[in-house]
Amino acid sequence: MAIKNLELRARIVVEGFWHGIHRSPYHGFSVEFTEYRQYSPGDDPRYLDWQLYARTDRYYIKKFEDETNLRCYLLVDHSRSMDYGSLSYTKAQYANTLAATLAYFLYAQGDAVGLLTFDEKIREYLPARHRTGHLRRLMLQLEESAGGTATDLTAPLKRIVEVVRKRSLMVMISDLLAPIDALEKNLTSLAACGHDVMLFHVLDPAELAFQFDKAILFRDVESGRDLFIDPATARKEYLRQLNAHNAAVLAACQRLGVGYRRFATDRALELAMFDFLRERMQRGRFINRRR
Repeated sequence: MAIKNLELRARIVVEGFWHGIHRSPYHGFSVEFTEYRQYSPGDDPRYLDWQLYARTDRYYIKKFEDETNLRCYLLVDHSRSMDYGSLSYTKAQYANTLAATLAYFLYAQGDAVGLLTFDEKIREYLPARHRTGHLRRLMLQLEESAGGTATDLTAPLKRIVEVVRKRSLMVMISDLLAPIDALEKNLTSLAACGHDVMLFHVLDPAELAFQFDKAILFRDVESGRDLFIDPATARKEYLRQLNAHNAAVLAACQRLGVGYRRFATDRALELAMFDFLRERMQRGRFINRRR
């Protein structure tokens, strides 16, 4: 996260992920999702992936592009609450890096990647493309700082339903610190259109644990309200409400078959990549079983 350039940061995460897969107990795990299959006698050697061979010492065949092309839209929360961070970086910087990492990984595979950023309204929208200059433009949009005020989870989901007609993978990255009454309704609309949906629910470690040790003045960055709080008194009720909110989000995702991962922003991004690919594999297997 100390690397200033977002695209370089994303590339290093992806390269670290590949290196970790090669050296970890999950060696070979990535092959199940990255549009490759193991070489078998009789396969055309022209389609061997020599770069993958150099990383794994194994032979793999890359599938034909028309079999593997994916359209993915990254829906990234740029609301004011994402500007909070108890670490050396904010939730927004972490979310943008995660989105950039996924974009870099998918683009390198030949997949089309689009972007929608939002707060209480749509900020930027880029259709899913795979062409020269598109990834760089996407990275520049992600580098925009969080703004606006409140978080509106309805607006981006309604917009995606309206403009994306072909089946795609939708990945939302947000702290989800907003009323979720309309979330399930709009996720239902996405699922009804045939889209695969995954939520990355990212929160700061301080938000999850609330381990403040003395009375302090808190400011709600979205409403501007100031609240003087004694953490020792408020912690129990705060955690109860936060856990209830998170449980409601999880329950909605489970009812709709939406992939869901929640974690703190001190979690290694390589592990978030692992979650993404594992979810893709599991959902792919589920879809195949239904067929």
